[in-house]
Amino acid sequence: MTVQFSGVHTRAMGHQGLRVLDSHQHFWRLQDPWCVWPDRQWPRLYRDFLPGDLAAATADLSFVGSILVQSQPDDRDTDWLLALGEHDPAILAVVGWVDMAASAASARIRDLAGHAKLRGLRPMLQAIPEVEWLLRDRLHPALVAMQEQDLRFDALVEPRHLGALATFARRWPELLIVIDHGAKPDARGDVPPRWRDQLAALAELPNVWCKLSGLRTQQAPGDPAATLAPYARHILECFGTRAMWGSDWPVMHHMDDSYAGALADLQALLPELDEARQARLFEGAAREFYGL
Repeated sequence: MTVQFSGVHTRAMGHQGLRVLDSHQHFWRLQDPWCVWPDRQWPRLYRDFLPGDLAAATADLSFVGSILVQSQPDDRDTDWLLALGEHDPAILAVVGWVDMAASAASARIRDLAGHAKLRGLRPMLQAIPEVEWLLRDRLHPALVAMQEQDLRFDALVEPRHLGALATFARRWPELLIVIDHGAKPDARGDVPPRWRDQLAALAELPNVWCKLSGLRTQQAPGDPAATLAPYARHILECFGTRAMWGSDWPVMHHMDDSYAGALADLQALLPELDEARQARLFEGAAREFYGL
């Protein structure tokens, strides 16, 4: 279903009674040897962020739980996230990391899939210089294993990857794929035509979904959240019921945002969606995509 928009209302819908299933958030501990980011160049992020911090940030919301997404390209980080998930009911699912080009990738994926909360994997494509890396034949065994274990593919991509991602999605039509952060468009001005058109083309593929998340960190410092309206509108118009909201907490703090503030900002960008469409964006889509 495509959602049609007639304009952006400045009045937020209000989130006190809105059930929120966050499709994208992170935890990290700086003392862990595998924690290579954030560094001191990200002062608002350069501290530990743990389950208690998220619980405090969402205490006044109807918070259903979250999808915990890896932030470090290291097996030890994935193991730690899964251990957290075993003890925290608010962690509904984990998206981990695997070296998908490694010879042992298939075995590692089968082992990880034994954890009930492991629902997806995310290679950090944005950090790989080779734009078409995800099309390498060497990844084939890992991708077959993902399909066999009913895992999802989180695509941490930038606009430069969208052409290759479309080829990838057509090559693997049974693999459910979600584009993180709307593919991180340059949101410092007008909507880039190439991003707009390539994202719309990807939305034509039924196995591709999109997270309405992380757009604030693509703005220039001091830019108001209101200027993101055409980006949010485009994502929702393209993906409809296959769009899901994610906070990207705690990365939002880089723009000095709070959790509740980021949620309110997004709601202020949206038209007056009916309750069913609100429920789909803020809970139902993530629940369906990750098979919860």
